[in-house]
Formats: sequence, structure tokens, C-alpha cells
Amino acid sequence: MSAERTVYLDYSATTPVKQEVLDTMIPYFTENFGNPSSLYQQGLEAKLSLDHAREQVASLIGADPEEVIFTGGGSESDNWVLEGVAHKLKKQGRHIITSKIEHHAILHTCQYLQSLGFEITYLDVDQEGFVSPEDLEKAIRPDTILVSIMFVNNEIGTVEPIKELAAVAHKHGILFHTDAVQAVGNVKMDVHDLGIDFMSMSSHKIYGPKGEGGLYLRKGVRIPSFIHGGAQEGGRRAGTENLAGIVGFGKAAEVAEKNIDWHIKHCSELRDYLLDRITAEIPDVIVNGPHDHSLRHPGNANVTFRYIEGESILILLDQAGISVSTGSACSSKSLEPSHVLTAIGVDSTTIHGSIRFTVGDFTTKEDVDYAVDHLKEVVARLREISSMSRPE
Repeated sequence: MSAERTVYLDYSATTPVKQEVLDTMIPYFTENFGNPSSLYQQGLEAKLSLDHAREQVASLIGADPEEVIFTGGGSESDNWVLEGVAHKLKKQGRHIITSKIEHHAILHTCQYLQSLGFEITYLDVDQEGFVSPEDLEKAIRPDTILVSIMFVNNEIGTVEPIKELAAVAHKHGILFHTDAVQAVGNVKMDVHDLGIDFMSMSSHKIYGPKGEGGLYLRKGVRIPSFIHGGAQEGGRRAGTENLAGIVGFGKAAEVAEKNIDWHIKHCSELRDYLLDRITAEIPDVIVNGPHDHSLRHPGNANVTFRYIEGESILILLDQAGISVSTGSACSSKSLEPSHVLTAIGVDSTTIHGSIRFTVGDFTTKEDVDYAVDHLKEVVARLREISSMSRPE
């Protein structure tokens, strides 16, 4: 039996491509298909389109166009920075600092670097997911070469104090990177004001195509190439550019910059409405992440439902046409408890009952009402049959 309606509440996993983005991309598959490295007219026109997309992305984040390098996505950008800095500065030091709540693109790269003899410090976070600048200061050593702290956490939505953290790193002459995949388009930013050296981005989180991303590389900072070959991207990232994807990323960035005030207001209001209904109408729930919602991703609501399993909630909601997540989509097939919720102190007996809801530009109040109405029924039904202990 088909669901009454379809409600997508997992915008942190990915977003649909907006129509104006798709319309912009289509000619680059069939008509404007030139290689930007070619010297004849079609190639030169492709190069102009590439440069325009670079300007669009740079404008969204407050960078200069030449500081934006196109990559295959946020994970590639993360890997490139960590491995590039490690390779370049290994004679200067082998110590890198990150946090316990990073995306696996950072954590798994750090594990790989550890296998090569690098030392990694994983900073603790508080119960709302914040990294303390004071803790960072204490962790810095004479051989520290890089600090990498994510801008916005992908599970609980915490917006980290990136400007303050970068300032601590720079006070000690250390490079600073931030994984901003969840922040770009959701948080107003100026990379020059933030004082960061590297920033990872992804197109499909801002209503652009998958398989396209970017790296902000501050002017004057150089790291070795991650992909070797041709002279594309100023000789820094080889491979014929994914022109249609890049043009789509550029258009998505332009739309995001134009709509950012509306986007933040729209998502924040729906997120708060969602949380208000859940906390008022469903007993025994815990809202994870920042209490001050101005310090949270505008669309993020991470909630623990005590005495039941989050996967069961997800499956039953899916049967009603409602898409939610139990955490990061990149690790959703793992049976391990969320490393983010573990780090903020959610106890082991309830950690598996957590659901991440993320609203977006196409979410409506009616969608939220439909989702919460079904959520109430699902939670009540699961608690009736749950074998998990609850207080008398």
C-alpha cells in the first residue's frame, strides 16, 4: 500500500537539485561540452563558464575566485588537506589535532595517517558538541602542523566557534582547516574574516549535483597535489573538469547566496516547530545538540526517543513515506553507536534511539505535521512492544 504522501526530512544527507540549477547544467552535456583546456573557441567558452562558476562559489563564501579549487566532493577535499599538509610538513612535525565528532572523511584519514607514524589528538567536546578554544590551546605541541575542526556537525548541527579556533592555531603558527560541508549555504560566512587556511565544500548539500565539491585554499598557502596528471585547476588538481557539475555547483552557490536569509529563516522556523511538537506531544525524548538554536544548523533536529530503537522508527516512518536518518548517511550501514552522540555523553542504553531530522527549502508546515502525527503513532506502538528497560 502506497504512503499518503512523501515527506523528505533528511536534507543533511543530500538535497534535490533545484530546477534552475538543472536548467543551467543541461546545455553542458550536449551543446557546451568543450574541454576547458582546449584552445579553440568551444574550449575557450568552456573555460569562461568554469571561471564564472568559480566566481559564484567564491562569492558565497567570501573568497577570491583564485582561492577556490574544484574537487570531486567534500571527502576528497578533506583527504587532500590532511594528507597534503602531512606530506609537506612531516619534517617539521607529525602531530595533528582534530575533534572526536568529525565526519568519517576526517577521522578515517587521520587513522590512515596514524598508520604512517603521525600522532593525532582527538579533542573532547561538551554536551552540546562544542570544541573549546582553551582545550585546543592546551593540546598544541611544538610539533603540531595542522588543526582540523568541522564548521557544522552533520549529526547534531553544532556550529563550532571556527574564528576563535583558527585564531588559536595561528597564534602558534599552525595551519587551520575546517570541513564546512554542512555549513556552506546554511551559515553566513566570510573565509577571510574567519582567518582559516583551508575549507572543504560539497555541491549536493546546497541543491547542486552530486560528485562535485570544492576546496578553499587561502592565497599564499600551498600543499602538494592530491591527484597528479594534467595542469587543470592551476596545476593543483589534475583531471578534465566535470564542467556540467561545476556549472551546477556555481549556480547552486549563486542561488544559495541570494536566498540565504530566507533559507535560514524558513528552515529555523520549521525546525523549531518540529521540535516544539515533538517535545510537547511525545514523552521521554532528549534533544541533542545546542540549546541555543542560533548556534545550530538551521534545519537540524536530533532527538533521542527513550526505550526504543531508532532504526525501527526509521523503517516505520519510511513505510508512511517519511524519510529521516539515524545519523550520518555515510555511516548509516554501521551497527556501531554514533561516535558523535557518544562524544556528547548520550548514555549507551538510549543512544540507539536517536533520529536526525533535517528540513530544507522544500519542506512545508504540512510536511512537519504529517511527520509528527505519524511519529507519535510509531513511537507509541514501538514502546508498547519494547523490551528495553524503563523506570517503574
